[in-house]
Amino acid sequence: MSIYKTFVFEDYTFLKQEKKLILKYSFDSNIFFEETIVFDFDFIEDFSMEALDRAFFGLFVMAGISYFKAALPSQIVFKKGGLCKNQKQFFEKIYLHGLGEFFYQNKINPKGKINFTDSEKKKKGVKIPNLKGCLIPIGGGKDSLTTVNLLAKSREVFDSWTVNSDAKFELQIHKIQELSGGSHLKIRRTIAPKLLELNKHGALNGHVPISSILAFLSVCTVILTGKQNILFSNEHSANEATMKYLGMEINHQYSKTLEFERDFQNFVHQFISSDIYYFSFLRPFTELKIAELFVQYAWKDFSKQFSSCNRNFTLFEKKDYFTWCGKCPKCAFVFTILSPFVKKEELISLFGGNLFADKNLAETFYELLGLREKKPFECVGEIMEMRKAMVLVRKKFQEVEVFISGFSSADFAKIEAFDYSFKHPHAMPQRFENFVYNFKK
Repeated sequence: MSIYKTFVFEDYTFLKQEKKLILKYSFDSNIFFEETIVFDFDFIEDFSMEALDRAFFGLFVMAGISYFKAALPSQIVFKKGGLCKNQKQFFEKIYLHGLGEFFYQNKINPKGKINFTDSEKKKKGVKIPNLKGCLIPIGGGKDSLTTVNLLAKSREVFDSWTVNSDAKFELQIHKIQELSGGSHLKIRRTIAPKLLELNKHGALNGHVPISSILAFLSVCTVILTGKQNILFSNEHSANEATMKYLGMEINHQYSKTLEFERDFQNFVHQFISSDIYYFSFLRPFTELKIAELFVQYAWKDFSKQFSSCNRNFTLFEKKDYFTWCGKCPKCAFVFTILSPFVKKEELISLFGGNLFADKNLAETFYELLGLREKKPFECVGEIMEMRKAMVLVRKKFQEVEVFISGFSSADFAKIEAFDYSFKHPHAMPQRFENFVYNFKK
């Protein structure tokens, strides 16, 4: 039972001249949290303040998950704003499934832990005329860079966008701007220091659905800059659950799934503006297919300027260049899906070794192959993709035989039949669907 009774959404304030949004929360109006977000780019003069305030409110509620989870108070109250019935359902769903891994890791039964109330009627989303152009969020890894290169080849002008990017992004961003013909937009988000202090003293901690917070931040950005389309780079493979816990599917990547994407699209159109389009440009593709596209179209520009290893983004290990630790599940996964498409010597050089031969990673590979109770809690692809990739490179990397030797003839038949190039359901507008489905080099 929490020592705090109430989680309070205290206030949010936008200081236009400083380009700063301040989000305030508390436990029992006694322990206070203040998060700041700086929109470090030029605004258009005639942005819709009404739409922006609606987006800020959504962000206010979504970002609150980082603080709520530290104690899980039984009551949630709003001192500023409130939720209607449909908003309540949306936030209860993303809080529940977005904190699934957190509940599992902390051995908490999620039943009854999310208690939003609906107290208001909300107006329909506002019209925002003259929106045009695209915004592409950049995370430093292969997926967003694949989107960049595919879109650049269509001669589409777009802006790139990062949150809390540091020096390691500079060369990558410079090249993206050469390809895009657009600007690069930066956001600086600072978590409330009080939360970090509570974490040091034993507050509940764990994974939050960061992509859902980024989704709201991206909507705020396009309103401020007059863009219309937000192209994330989440793939079909993100839909696969990590494991089950107390009857609920747990997915480390829930806020990257097609289910969340559609829910968020509906939220934006219903409560912010139907003129804004949020979607994933890579949703039809598996991770293995994206790896092939990345090597085919982006490797020349970015092979030395990308990384998906999360060690690049920890608070305590800041570097001014991209690196691969070669020890984590993400490195093991990316090494595997790149292995069919990159020369062996080049891949080993990039990762600092042959990861298939690293005995310390053996258990990780078994988990990624679905040979253990659960997949790693990481942004990794489907089990079948891992199996397909290893079978494809069994002559190139003989070390994989130890991992796939236990597969039955039925397993190998399924792997043989698995078409990693199959295009899966998506939620993108027709114009972008036409481009993705008819793309030619």
